[in-house]
This record gives sequence, C-alpha cells and structure tokens, in this order.
Amino acid sequence: MSNSDWLGLTNRVYIVTGGSSGIGAAIVQELLNDGAYVYNADLQAGDEQAPRYTYVQTDVTAPADVDNLVAQVQQERGRLDGLVNNAGINLPRLLVDPKDPHGKYEFKVADFEKMFSVNVKSVFLMAQAVGRILVAQGHGAIVNMSSEAGLEGSVGQSVYSATKGAINGFTRSWGKELGEYNVRVVGVAPGIMEATGLRTLSYEEALAYTRHKTVEDVRAGYKSKTTTPLGRSGKLSEVADLVAYYLSDRASYITGVTTNVSGGKSRG
Repeated sequence: MSNSDWLGLTNRVYIVTGGSSGIGAAIVQELLNDGAYVYNADLQAGDEQAPRYTYVQTDVTAPADVDNLVAQVQQERGRLDGLVNNAGINLPRLLVDPKDPHGKYEFKVADFEKMFSVNVKSVFLMAQAVGRILVAQGHGAIVNMSSEAGLEGSVGQSVYSATKGAINGFTRSWGKELGEYNVRVVGVAPGIMEATGLRTLSYEEALAYTRHKTVEDVRAGYKSKTTTPLGRSGKLSEVADLVAYYLSDRASYITGVTTNVSGGKSRG
C-alpha cells in the first residue's frame, strides 16, 4: 500500500446520505480523493462531478427509495463496503415559549415528526438495508453522523439533540449486534463547524431567539474560546477525514463508539 493510499479505500464503494451540501459534500469529496466510488443519496443534486461519483435522488425516509438505491449500487458496482448516515435537519425551537405560547418558535408536533423522520427513521432504514449486505459478506462499516449536541444537550435544540441521542444509541447497540459479523458501527459528532449553505439567516434567527440573544451574539459564539477551547469553528474537511478513517481498515478494532470533533467544546 502506497502512502497516497494509506487508508486503502481505492475502488471501495460507499453510500453517503445527504451528500449534496455541508458536511455530507465534504465527506463525498474526501472519499473520492481516496479513490472510492461514492453514491450520494439526497433529495437535491449537488455540484459534485467525478468519474466515480453517482447522484441518486433519494428520499431516505421512504423504504422503497432506500431499497431501490441499495439495489442500484449492487447492480452497478457488484459490491458495497459501507454507509455514511449523514442526512439530517435542525429546526431550533423551544419546548415552552412563555413570550409567545404556541408561537413560531415553540415546538409543534409536525416539527417533531419531521426531525425524527429525517434524523432517526432514515438512519434505521439505511442501516438495515446496507447492513444486510455487509453482514452477509462478513465485512464493512457504518458511520452514523451525530452531533456534540446529542451528547451534551443544547438550548433551543432539544428535539435535534434527542434525535442525535437516539443515533448514539443505535451506534452502541448495532456495534454490539453486528460485531460478530465483522461489521463495525461508529459515530462522529461534530461541534460548531464553518459556515455552509445550511447555516441560513432563518436558522440563526431561530437559534438566537431560543437563546435570548441576537444573531450577532450567536455568530460571536462560533469563535469563542469560552465555548470552544481551540478558539475556532471546525473545518468540514476535519470531519470528513475522521469519517474516511473510520470507514477504512485502519480503524478495524473500533466499533460502538461516538467521537466528538468539536475543538474541545463541552458543557465546560
């Protein structure tokens, strides 16, 4: 193995959900750089164009879409080495808003159901469909994208934190279940990351409202050493690097754990 192929991912085949933007797009790019074939399962197409890249429009909350995606990968490539469960959404809301009961930023049932469908149901559906193949062949890895908020909780993001807490439970349990088949399941939990198209003004306004702050206060917190000891936002590539490592055989004795990529951020 050459130094340029230290991870040994050349010609391996991976599915990345939500790979058209943000962290997902960075993961797709890193895996392509490492010589892998990558299938991006997303509702919207991204900007990526590469010989080993395939975009498949997929509703990862729909069992039929998930099954069709996995069947396509098997038919076209004849193998599947792993999965990155990255698709997710975040709607900052309060459990109770005494200033505006039942208002814009108080959780509604529809908000709850949408977030659990995208963030949790999709992970179950994808992991089961891919897991059947990995177990049958006796090797492979699943990476579940969590969040530092899922480990520590987060003001204004209780349901998002709960969905990521559920993901952490999946990771621990599936690591135990699938280990006997030489299939690893690991989690990656980013903290505050550099701006992407997902960090919209409406998102920042909602988060600021739930925390009784201004948007400027929220933005200042991205680089606060009080919040993050390393004193900066994380790079998307720093998350993608860890994901690629966990998918590789270099991480062959790591399973059932979730790793923070958060610059030391914690409750303090």
